[in-house]
Amino acid sequence: MSKEIFEALKSLEQQNGIDKEALIDKIKLGLTRAIKHDYPYTENIRVEINPDEEIFSMGIIKTVVEGVPEDPDNEISIDEALTHDTTAHVGGVVEIAIDPLHLHRVAASSAKQSIRSDIKQYERERLIEQYRDKEHELVMATVQKVEPATGNAVIMIDKDEIYFPRGEHIPGEYFRPGDHIKVYVISIQPEKKPYVRVSRAHQDFVKRLLELEVPEIQSGAVEVKAVSREAGSRSKVAVYASDPNVDPIGACIGPKRARINAVTQELHGEKIDLILYSENDAEFIAKALAPAEVKHVDITINGEQKNCTAVVPDNQLSLAIGNKGQNAKLAARLTKFRIDIISETDYKAKKAEAGSAPEPEPETETEPAAEEPVQDVSEEETAE
Repeated sequence: MSKEIFEALKSLEQQNGIDKEALIDKIKLGLTRAIKHDYPYTENIRVEINPDEEIFSMGIIKTVVEGVPEDPDNEISIDEALTHDTTAHVGGVVEIAIDPLHLHRVAASSAKQSIRSDIKQYERERLIEQYRDKEHELVMATVQKVEPATGNAVIMIDKDEIYFPRGEHIPGEYFRPGDHIKVYVISIQPEKKPYVRVSRAHQDFVKRLLELEVPEIQSGAVEVKAVSREAGSRSKVAVYASDPNVDPIGACIGPKRARINAVTQELHGEKIDLILYSENDAEFIAKALAPAEVKHVDITINGEQKNCTAVVPDNQLSLAIGNKGQNAKLAARLTKFRIDIISETDYKAKKAEAGSAPEPEPETETEPAAEEPVQDVSEEETAE
């Protein structure tokens, strides 16, 4: 029995990464509860587990008394005590050993259940504590295995196996066991069986990659204000620098495009539009719709509803909308506005119908967004 205990201890320590002393405490507690089940009125129970010396014993401790014990659950007569310990004496104590095999079946089952429950609780607390500082950060992981039918993977972070579902991969990427990859820790779910949610498709994966590659972001000179993403296809990233002498877009692109190329390589060629953030909503919306040229933006805000109409040249309507509406969707997510895109001809016609002058109002005019540097975007690509 003791050999099985120590083998189980070693296995649990290796497989679950549980501290040996903490594990021993959990097992002791479970066995103590099991003994208490068989000896409910016993006050003193001892369980010893010493894996270094391979000592495993347990018993109940009783006080030695003269004559017949008044409390047989916690007292023992001197005559009976001497059968257990030849050095026993009145007023002293004697331990009566318990063979684990003699524990009642219900008590033994209860002990196993208690130990399992305690170990799971320990694992839950350890996992939550270990990943508390990793939440919302990039971590390195090693691919352990990939399910051929589903593409779901199991990755190893430190000594923990983490489930990595196919839906959190970048579309089109495939892994093999042994691959070293970066993943973004979305959250730790502290449920009955806690688990760590990781992703490479999350929009903040792009943000963390930029932080990794751009020293100006790390120092705070450049700030990533917002990110919108269609994983595997395109991302729009709004960047800002409070210092007018710092070019946030140039900083992200880097010398000879080295920084932005490093990010796109990690994203398997996913295109990145770098947008200059503006506190002026109309100006920000116009820039977000790049590479299309935006002539005018009308904004309507009603409570939490933020709507706008963006006016573009007739020949750039499809460019502003993008393939399957992608450019418009990404711009809307980036700016948090519902964006309606309309051609200049239609805009003037509506103004004429409303009896208003078709020319845009000066206070909402914006500079053409196409003048801002945009990473890896061409009219032909976006208008497909």
